[in-house]
Amino acid sequence: MPDSHDAPVPAVLDDLDARPGSTTSLLRTIIGLYLRPLGGRISAPALVRLAGDAGIPAPRARTGITRLKQKGLLLTDAGDYALNPAALPMLERGDRRIFEIRQMSAGDPWCLVSFTVPESRRDLRHQLRRRLQWIGCGAVAPGLWTCPDHLAAEVEQILEELDARAFATLFRTQDPRPGTPLTEAVTKWWDLDALRAEHERFQSTLDSLDSGTAFHSYVHLIDSWRVLPYIDPGLPSSLLPADWPGMRSFALFEKLSSRWAGPALSHVRAVTSSVQGAMFTRESAKTG
Repeated sequence: MPDSHDAPVPAVLDDLDARPGSTTSLLRTIIGLYLRPLGGRISAPALVRLAGDAGIPAPRARTGITRLKQKGLLLTDAGDYALNPAALPMLERGDRRIFEIRQMSAGDPWCLVSFTVPESRRDLRHQLRRRLQWIGCGAVAPGLWTCPDHLAAEVEQILEELDARAFATLFRTQDPRPGTPLTEAVTKWWDLDALRAEHERFQSTLDSLDSGTAFHSYVHLIDSWRVLPYIDPGLPSSLLPADWPGMRSFALFEKLSSRWAGPALSHVRAVTSSVQGAMFTRESAKTG
């Protein structure tokens, strides 16, 4: 059983501020990708070894793992690290975003989110706006946000997690009619310049990935990519500039992911088996 001091943390476990390429972000990527295929647990030496294979020195890896335990992502279980069951919904939601690319087509419905949070709950208002922005919603007005309707279920989930459902009403519409052309309105609802820069940042990192092993390349690919499927709502191409870089990002991600995913998982299984075997041999030598 997990140690009593490692009881599940009731807070939201998403770390929205982990910068891609940072120790925290890379460790979260490794844990999110591989602990579930490994049965939800991994030995401390194996996790530190995999972190090293992803370019994280062992001292930094151990410090980062301690921080992830404090955040509630990991529990300590009989000397191993185990996934906190409370983190599974967050990881599953991340899987859907990262690996199931969704693109809105012209004529698809929109979701409108209208909310009024009491002044006494300004902290909740801040959290709600932050979480809506993180999943790709655009701000029409301070209390009115919008997104493609394929994100409506995630909006509902955020409202439930924040206990804010009573303050919000959701509408579905096929035909939003702003006071300016819709192509102009979306440039006010979303920061398309910042979104373009994020796509260009992602694409600029890809050339350097081929120089590593499949595991190293795949972990860094996912880590660099993971922000984009959240902040990019998947607007229809008819509402975006003709030179929009989004579709190229999606195509490159799918191509490279399919190349490295299998060999990377094989590497993880080989490392965990090797480390476990070495630990068993040492224990046998002590008791022999």
